[in-house]
Amino acid sequence: MRRPLLLPLLMLLLLASPLALARAAERSVPATEPAAGAPDRIELWPHGQVPGETGPASVPNVIERSTDPALPDRYIDNVGAPYLVVYRPARPNGSALLVVPGGGYQRIVLDKEGTALVPAFVDEGGVTLFVLRYRLPAGRNDRQAALADAQRAMRVIRAGAARWQLDPARIGVMGFSAGGHVAARLSNGFDTPVYPHRDAIDALSARPDVALLIYPVIDMGSHAHTGSRSRLLGPHPDSTLQQFSMQDQVRADTPPTFLVHAQDDTVVSVHNSLVYYQALLRAGVSTEMHLFPQGGHGFGVRIPPGLTVAQWPELALRWIPSRHTEPARHE
Repeated sequence: MRRPLLLPLLMLLLLASPLALARAAERSVPATEPAAGAPDRIELWPHGQVPGETGPASVPNVIERSTDPALPDRYIDNVGAPYLVVYRPARPNGSALLVVPGGGYQRIVLDKEGTALVPAFVDEGGVTLFVLRYRLPAGRNDRQAALADAQRAMRVIRAGAARWQLDPARIGVMGFSAGGHVAARLSNGFDTPVYPHRDAIDALSARPDVALLIYPVIDMGSHAHTGSRSRLLGPHPDSTLQQFSMQDQVRADTPPTFLVHAQDDTVVSVHNSLVYYQALLRAGVSTEMHLFPQGGHGFGVRIPPGLTVAQWPELALRWIPSRHTEPARHE
C-alpha cells in the first residue's frame, strides 16, 4: 500500500533539488535577441555563404536561466549564421573590442560576459563592444569554425570603422573562458587560412591590436578544461592537440595581452594563464597579468562585494590605451 506514495515523493524530492529548480527556471527567449536587419545586429557572412555550412541556417536557441529581471543570464547555442551585437557609447573614444563570451564550447553566455560589460566598458569607458555569436563544435567536423568567425568578425569591424567612429588600429579582442581560447586562437592565428575569402572585407587584417583574456582556456594538455577539450577535439585528441594549446602557438607578433585569473578557479586552472604568460614573455610580447586570490570561475563583472578581483575592468580600461600607443601591425 505504501508503494503508490513512493513515486510522488521521489518526484517532489527531485524537483526540490537545486539542479532541477535551475532547469525548471530555464525558458526560451528568442525575442530578446536583435532581429535580423536591426541596426545593432551585424551579420558576419553574406547570406548563404557561411563557410562549411550547407542548406538553410539553423535556428539558434536563446535560453534564459535567471528568474531575476535585473540580472539576466541568457545563453545561445545552435548558431549556424554567426553575427555580432554592437553596443555603442554616447561618446566613442575610437577603440573597440570584439567580445567572445565563454560557455565551454557548448553554449555562448550572453549576459554575464556580454551585456553586463556595458556599464563599465561602454558607458564609462567609451569603448564600442561587438559581442560575437559564434559557431560551436557540436555537429561539425570543422574545428576551425569559431576561429573563422572570429577572423571574419575582426575584418567586418575594421571594414565598418568609419561608420562606428572607430580607429581601425585600435580594435582588440576580449575573451572569457572558452571564449578566451577562441580569442587566443585569433591572437596567434589571425592570418591562418581557415576559410575561403568571400569579398573585399577578407583582404583586411584580422589581427587584434590588443587581447584581453579573462580566466581563459589555454592548454589542451595536462591543465585543460576537459569539457572544452572534448567538445572541440573529441574524446581522444590526436597529434593536432598541440596546435590547439595556445602557449605553443605564441609568436613575436601576437598582440599585447592582458590576463586575468582567480587562483581559486576550480573549473579552468590558473595554470592556463600562467603558462600563457610565460610563453608571451619568451616571445617578447608585451603582457600584463593580474592574479587574484578569490573569484572562482565565470565571475565576469558580477562580483561579490569585497573581492579585489572587482578591480579588473578598471585595470583593463587603463591598460588598453597604454598599449594602443604601440605601432599597429597589420601587414
